[in-house]
Amino acid sequence: MTSPDHLDLSPGRRLLVMDVDSTLITGEVIEMLAARAGSEALVTEITERAMRGELDFASSLHERVATLAGLPVSVFDDVLAEVVLSPGAVELIAEMADRGWPVGLVSGGFVEIVGPLAARLGITLTHANQLEVLDGRLTGRVSGDVVDRAAKAVTLRDYASRVDVPIARTIAIGDGANDIDMVTTAGFGIAYNAKPLLCAAADAVIRDRLDAVLALPVFTA
Repeated sequence: MTSPDHLDLSPGRRLLVMDVDSTLITGEVIEMLAARAGSEALVTEITERAMRGELDFASSLHERVATLAGLPVSVFDDVLAEVVLSPGAVELIAEMADRGWPVGLVSGGFVEIVGPLAARLGITLTHANQLEVLDGRLTGRVSGDVVDRAAKAVTLRDYASRVDVPIARTIAIGDGANDIDMVTTAGFGIAYNAKPLLCAAADAVIRDRLDAVLALPVFTA
């Protein structure tokens, strides 16, 4: 949890950074993709274990992505059409826009979904994994470095630097073990419908609606 000198509660502009799968949106994109590859049950089990902190996230991601080999790239449009925003997500983002507070997304999911979703919501700060494609089909591999627990914290710092907001004035929201570093690096970390490991590490825990965060002191100061 945040130490008292790590948080700046004075009024003014802040940066909000959110995880995507099971935070900004209700589901896990990799499970939606796996449903089309016939590997949903296996992928769901691995995802749950990774989010509980029982498996190394990068290794588990590679294992899950391997099951997607052969899917056509048209699957991205299909999945994007199925994505459901978490209750209160639209209201929270609208409130941030009204306040002039920048919002960033960082995801262990995939840029092919996160990018268009962010554009739809007017969010320009995004970072996620990229799936390798060859001849119009997924290869079952990830291009480049995996956006894991450590990378999420690095991304938070990068966003803060880019929008000129001190770390002590950042807010991070996530749901799983791979969000722990980001949530504890931020000035104020929030666990949303989260696994026990993240709840124990966060400064606040919320359930049900994402815009419930607006009642927290870091938003009302």
